[in-house]
Amino acid sequence: MWEFGGTTSTAYQAMLKFDRLRYRMLPYVYSLAGAVTHRAGTMLRPLVMDFRNDPTALDVGDQFMFGPAFLVSPVTTYQATSRSLYLPATPGGWYDFWTGNAAAGGARITAPAPLDAMPVHVRAGSIVPFGPELAYTSEKPADPVVLYVYGGANGSFELYEDDGSSYAYENGAFSRIVVSWNDAARTLGIGAREGTFTGMLAERTFQVVLVTSGKAVGFSFTPTADATATYSGQALDVVVP
Repeated sequence: MWEFGGTTSTAYQAMLKFDRLRYRMLPYVYSLAGAVTHRAGTMLRPLVMDFRNDPTALDVGDQFMFGPAFLVSPVTTYQATSRSLYLPATPGGWYDFWTGNAAAGGARITAPAPLDAMPVHVRAGSIVPFGPELAYTSEKPADPVVLYVYGGANGSFELYEDDGSSYAYENGAFSRIVVSWNDAARTLGIGAREGTFTGMLAERTFQVVLVTSGKAVGFSFTPTADATATYSGQALDVVVP
């Protein structure tokens, strides 16, 4: 990356930002990979797979879902700084990942697309886990985990983990934690942990960041938690003020 104008260049800083984001998103990405392996899941999905009842979404060929939460709208026009995109109809609408601003579904919008922030939107009801800052994947355990909760609809996410370095998962050495959001009660349910593996954290911290239509919170590498919970494997409920 340092060959693109040096470490102070705009290009370098943009690539560094996405590289850091990739590592912070590992709990989400690894959980998707676990779903692919154990549940025949998919990481990248054309809009027809999630929004088959939205006729406009059926004709969108240049946007895709990244897991259940993220709507990604790549910029393919040279030097473009914005692009038109479609937000499919979905309960609760969407949030701009970078700013936290809410937007209704079933509408076409023009989204800004600066060099360091391609258009990404998050579906209401999504729960997205982010891990700590890492320099490499096995540097340290994923603790604390920051759970970004996007309000406006109920939702759930299955956090998957294994030892990250062996094939022991093929013999059942992995864990799952189902996290669910009750929007009306503003309560995050963290389910009882299922399974175990060598090196699994016996106790960990979950930090919750709530994003709503009246409280725009964009992604941050240094987020401020709305609630914090210590988790030791038993089910618990976290009320978010």
